[in-house]
Amino acid sequence: MANIVLKHGIWVLVADGEKALFLKNQGDAKYPSLEVVREMEQENPPTREQGSDRPGRYSDGGFSAHNSAVDDTDWHRIAKHRFADEIAERLYKFAHADAFRQIILIAPPLVLGELRKKLHKEVDERVCAELPKTLTNHSVPDIESMLLSA
Repeated sequence: MANIVLKHGIWVLVADGEKALFLKNQGDAKYPSLEVVREMEQENPPTREQGSDRPGRYSDGGFSAHNSAVDDTDWHRIAKHRFADEIAERLYKFAHADAFRQIILIAPPLVLGELRKKLHKEVDERVCAELPKTLTNHSVPDIESMLLSA
């Protein structure tokens, strides 16, 4: 990853599978001042709290009395994919309205990969750096200092 420069007006997306912060630098590269433009949250409890039925079974067919189990649906993972769709859609709306010229994406590797697949070309062209980390539970000043040291 290239050196991260927090120019005035640059946006920073800090996301994971359940929360996203859209930040804008109101300061400059030397003294950044990230301000929250928008926050998105998704309630995504573990799959065990979302599913209600036991996993299904199916007959192996023919004259066999043997049945095989079907994997339970991972509702938690599905919700994370849907949230990546929502984030990508929101980024597209911001980019289409010309709200930002450059953006830095910060998310855990799996979420970053999923988000990358869903980004519209108009957003993708504005991504100037990526950081595969989980920072959603950090304060905005902590995120600023981590970006300055990156």
